[in-house]
Amino acid sequence: MAVNIDIAYLGGLKCEVTHGPSQQKFNTEAPVDNGGKGQSISPTDMVAGALGACVLTIMGLISQRNGWDIAGALVSVTKEMTQTPPRRIAALCATITLPKGVSLSETDRAKLEAGANACPVKQSLHPDTKIELQFVYPN
Repeated sequence: MAVNIDIAYLGGLKCEVTHGPSQQKFNTEAPVDNGGKGQSISPTDMVAGALGACVLTIMGLISQRNGWDIAGALVSVTKEMTQTPPRRIAALCATITLPKGVSLSETDRAKLEAGANACPVKQSLHPDTKIELQFVYPN
């Protein structure tokens, strides 16, 4: 199924992104280290956010299928850019923390982690981009 996303350049290094199916809109801007003012998310920051949201969504699907409740799970993604040309994302390091009180066996944890590692965003990124997923299971 194809999805259309429309992007309009607003000037001042800003764009307006419209998600076709929902018509929801948001703005992007060049990052501060590349001339932006830091007033909106940058396109490369969106990639980091997309990775985190995709990981949690896949984990949610697996949890739903298995009757687990992981509501409240969090992911924090740190994005690093290359220091030399070409400018690109060098690394994305994500820490996924499940909520307290979620008790999963090693087998169940392995299912969640395999699903997270197979998320479509992670699989779509350039192979030179270092991607680390760390999982925290507080008790």
